Amino acid sequence: MTIDQALVPLRSTRPAPMVFATGAAIGVLGGMIGLGGAEFRLPLLISLFGFAALSAVILNKAMSLVVVLVALPARLAAVPAAEVAARWPVAVNLLAGSLLGAWAGAAWAVRMRSATLYKVLAALMVLMAAALVVTHTTTMGTLALPLWAQVPAGVVAGFGIGVVAAIMGVAGGELLIPTIVLLFGEDIKTAGSLSLLVSLPTMLVAFARYSRDGSFAVLGANLRFTMIMASGSIVGAVLGGLLLGVFPDLVLIPALAAILLVSAVKLARHE
Repeated sequence: MTIDQALVPLRSTRPAPMVFATGAAIGVLGGMIGLGGAEFRLPLLISLFGFAALSAVILNKAMSLVVVLVALPARLAAVPAAEVAARWPVAVNLLAGSLLGAWAGAAWAVRMRSATLYKVLAALMVLMAAALVVTHTTTMGTLALPLWAQVPAGVVAGFGIGVVAAIMGVAGGELLIPTIVLLFGEDIKTAGSLSLLVSLPTMLVAFARYSRDGSFAVLGANLRFTMIMASGSIVGAVLGGLLLGVFPDLVLIPALAAILLVSAVKLARHE
């Protein structure tokens, strides 16, 4: 890890109510579209709370992990566990690539100069905006690939998603859900549950790689901050879920994509 990626500030000085409210606002945004909101949290950790790029990624990853752990049992209550378990080959196929991708992505992130990491994060924010628009404004079909092509395609897709998730500190549902629908022909609801099953071990592998470089110093120093914001994100996600459908996708999705694009521009210009 280079000097300009030092974990600064080591401890957040923002008041707890502000941290919780920010997490809640992010959770509402994510909840309204059925996601955790980590892609919206990352730029705020940098611009509002003043964390360096790598520090923000690690904190974002920790909060995403908490949100996924809470969301998984709730999701399995909505979609029968037996139904999800019957699709275990899909999860295994994607995990074969995503676990390797998560390790590689975390390794690349800790070796990048901060200036490079900011630009990479900006590019990935644009990717997330595009995935958001495609997933929520178009009717996705299936590629109907034969098994001999489907399996390697799943591994390659999983690897790419693992890299993105590790570098951004997100769960990766924004990319996993459309991938599961396109490659494996699952419905959106089942794809959402499968994405959580893939996300959890993928995030743990990224954590294991980050821990090797002393990168967790910022997490230890900001454990209270992390738990408060994660709690806000969970509460916000529940509220956002209740608002699901209140705002039409033709209005909501372009607005959220615009937020991601503006954030991407700011990250690209970050000094």
